[in-house]
Amino acid sequence: MKILAIESSCDETAAAVVEDGRRVCSSVVNSQIQEHRKYGGVVPEIASRRHTENIVQVVEQALQDADCSLQQVDAVAVTAAPGLIGALLVGTNYAKGLALAAGKPLIPVHHIRGHIAANYLAHPDLKPPFLCLVASGGHTQIVQVEDYTRFTVLGRTRDDAAGEAFDKSARAMGFPYPGGKYVDEAARRGDPTRYRLPHPKVEGSDYDFSFSGLKTAVINLLHNAAQKGEAVVIDDLAAGFQQTVCQVLTDHLERAAIQLGVPAVAAAGGVCANSGLRASLEGMCARHGWGLYLPPLSLCGDNGAMIGAQAYYEWLAYQPAGMDLNAAASMEMEEAFTPPRQSPLTGIVQVAQSGAENLPKV
Repeated sequence: MKILAIESSCDETAAAVVEDGRRVCSSVVNSQIQEHRKYGGVVPEIASRRHTENIVQVVEQALQDADCSLQQVDAVAVTAAPGLIGALLVGTNYAKGLALAAGKPLIPVHHIRGHIAANYLAHPDLKPPFLCLVASGGHTQIVQVEDYTRFTVLGRTRDDAAGEAFDKSARAMGFPYPGGKYVDEAARRGDPTRYRLPHPKVEGSDYDFSFSGLKTAVINLLHNAAQKGEAVVIDDLAAGFQQTVCQVLTDHLERAAIQLGVPAVAAAGGVCANSGLRASLEGMCARHGWGLYLPPLSLCGDNGAMIGAQAYYEWLAYQPAGMDLNAAASMEMEEAFTPPRQSPLTGIVQVAQSGAENLPKV
């Protein structure tokens, strides 16, 4: 089953053709980073306009690279939540138009479910259940992946996400947007023990995160040094900040994995491209003998391929969406956009693992 998937939740206009949730036939990403860099972050109105300008060409290129036409794909999928509402609406409405014009089923996908599914493209042997750390610019969660379409969020950030803390701290250190990769590069040169930074903890919760205080500590350290005329070794500060974030993420995931007794863990999202986090997770899994699944760097950021991967399992489990589908800026990942395929009168049983032989005829 080939699915044309569209992703436009933030500042990347992306499209891909994915077969059976596991094979990438094509993947095209048009990034707006250079334009947003001069503002120090994503400007929602600009992002929406650029999606409108780019989406036709990006989708056409994805179909061309996959050597297929719109009529040759079996369904159209799209990120419908969460994200910047204007950006989401561009992708959702375009996908609705394509599905209606071509007579194809429309499959809405939750953005975070898509990030998790990026691992299915890189690791053919990966199957639920497993535990996944999702760390990106807008989300930091520990997710129990019970099935391809059943999830339980065990922990989440109470304020800033890890990626947001990276970008804001990087800006304070003088790095351009997006600052995560610049902090990573500087951290490799620095001494993480030079500056003492707090290790944030949420009282009463073993798994929830809080990175706002850590970000503020970095900003205050820089301001105080400037007021006193003291120099700050940016490489060392970057190293200390990165090590703290990675330790917090790894420690929370480790506690959850021990309590649940899982044999394997995964990670997903843009922050998972960070070399310090990847090394920290590898060390954790080596200590416990756990399997570790990480997406390649090309699949850590937002892309259409991850949406196409998850869409396959959403199609197996749920009814396709109608033309009344609307985008949503926020939505819990446990929620589904459409009813399950099996009638509630006979019991709801999701069939995401049952195989392609159970696919309804398109």
